[in-house]
Amino acid sequence: MKSYLKNLVELNDTIQSKRLAYFIQFLIIVSVITFSIETLPDLKPQTRVVLNAIEAFCVIIFTFEYLARIYVADRKLKFIFSFFGIIDFLAILPFYLAFGIDLRSLRLLRMFRLFRLFKLVRYNKAIRHFANAMKLAKEQIILFMIITIMLIYFAAVGIYYFENEAQPEHFSSIFSSLWWSIVTLTTVGYGDVYPVTVGGRIFTFFMLLIGLGIVAIPTGIISSSLTKAVEPTEDKK
Repeated sequence: MKSYLKNLVELNDTIQSKRLAYFIQFLIIVSVITFSIETLPDLKPQTRVVLNAIEAFCVIIFTFEYLARIYVADRKLKFIFSFFGIIDFLAILPFYLAFGIDLRSLRLLRMFRLFRLFKLVRYNKAIRHFANAMKLAKEQIILFMIITIMLIYFAAVGIYYFENEAQPEHFSSIFSSLWWSIVTLTTVGYGDVYPVTVGGRIFTFFMLLIGLGIVAIPTGIISSSLTKAVEPTEDKK
């Protein structure tokens, strides 16, 4: 029984396993859609009853899947505290916490239902490739994030000294200048805060050039890692 259940819940080439995988993916999408529909104003009570019934059905299936995976796991604690184990747990947690608790006052817990989207990583090959690529590029991404944070702080300090006297309401401190620094280096440029001095505009020009590089660098890192993540699979074919 345990071996049959293990082959069923763990993704492999058997027809039953594939059918279960497709069914779970379908329920994940359905649960996310119902979660979105619940936010619509003025829903009829009958509609909410139907949505709650769908939610309960999805959670029951997810719960059985979670317990089955714990049961068939060779190292149960390792699975429980693994990435997928935690995601599976968080996907069903809000439903059970709702008993006796008004989740309208705990919106963050309701948002945990969105963790069900991460369950798709287990079943979708393309998403698994992306997850593997992120693991391969982990060190480069961490290094990139550290450099980016340093540049954001440097830009905030620079624009503060250029614009503080001209616009004390927008650049009253380095901390208040961080907003401009972030939107500039990410090339978003909302236009709500901008330099008016000549020095500030020249400084912004160079920060924008650096910002273009900041946007491009992670794209190259992830693309290279995706290629490495896909190559082993293609070699097996």
